Amino acid sequence: EVYDFADLLADIDKIEGDYFIRFMTSHPKDASRKLIDVIADSRHVAHQFHLPMQSGSDAILKAMNRHYDREKYLATVDYLREKVPDVTISSDIIVGFPGETDEDFEATLEMLRRVRFDMTYSFIYSPRKDTPAAAMDCQIPDSIKGERMNRLLETQNEIALEKNKPLEGQILKVLCDGKSKNNENVYSGRTEGNKIVLFDGDESDVGRFITIKITRAETFALYGEKI
Repeated sequence: EVYDFADLLADIDKIEGDYFIRFMTSHPKDASRKLIDVIADSRHVAHQFHLPMQSGSDAILKAMNRHYDREKYLATVDYLREKVPDVTISSDIIVGFPGETDEDFEATLEMLRRVRFDMTYSFIYSPRKDTPAAAMDCQIPDSIKGERMNRLLETQNEIALEKNKPLEGQILKVLCDGKSKNNENVYSGRTEGNKIVLFDGDESDVGRFITIKITRAETFALYGEKI
């Protein structure tokens, strides 16, 4: 039997200590049930999963040569949620791929509402030299791409806030990674689900797990106080 990435994660998880294991998944085809089972059974693998969807339209996924469809993607998400109920799921979305119709874009919004991602990394398609997509005739005008992107962000931001709000009042384990990039006076850390938490801390917190009570939840960050 081939020793694969899931086996590697399971072996790393056996190492004693207080730590999170995080990884980036590059493609839904790599998100095997075995990998999800390992996450569910582990002590250290963070309950977060990056599963790039790119589009909610089967026609666009085929044009992108992604080798999966909506049904297969949703089956992975559903299994993940069944085995790891508190998992946070993030994704990559591309808006305005050549040939994307209004119906194709609506299918992407529909998938956002169905999956309810905790966060997405969204990009407007721009032609890259010497790629098959750049040579396609059916390029989308910039004005339509911009309008679709705005609608996508509006939809996702609403979902992200709805997902974060229930965390208010909860006590979470946060790994402090230093001062906030946007505010020198506060420290920043990440929950197991990779959500950003901002709090009043000091230099001794950096690199350590801190227990934080969440006092306020916003779309892109949580705010809390040390316990």
